[in-house]
Amino acid sequence: MTYDERLAGRVRDLLSGQVEAEKKMFGGLAFMVEGRMACCVSGQGLLVKVGHDAFPELVRLDHVEPMTMRDEVSDSWVNVGDDALIDERALRLWVDRGLAANPPKPRS
Repeated sequence: MTYDERLAGRVRDLLSGQVEAEKKMFGGLAFMVEGRMACCVSGQGLLVKVGHDAFPELVRLDHVEPMTMRDEVSDSWVNVGDDALIDERALRLWVDRGLAANPPKPRS
């Protein structure tokens, strides 16, 4: 399954000037900011690292489910469906969650 080009464009616009690289991973397109993944656009929606602590609360939200990869169910990553990304404010909230849960790597 290929990633959603429209959603990738929305993320690209949202992170304009901040994206260091776009990398293909998780079967989608990951957006790298300050050496960390902000999020990953897949064919199923937006993959976001939310961390172990926030995970139980967030997977209870509508259109949010645990990320599953090769029969492995994550307890720190979520798949956010399109219906939860209805406007740029909602998209920004999820991308910001991903950045907060994935702190910058120390620079050498």
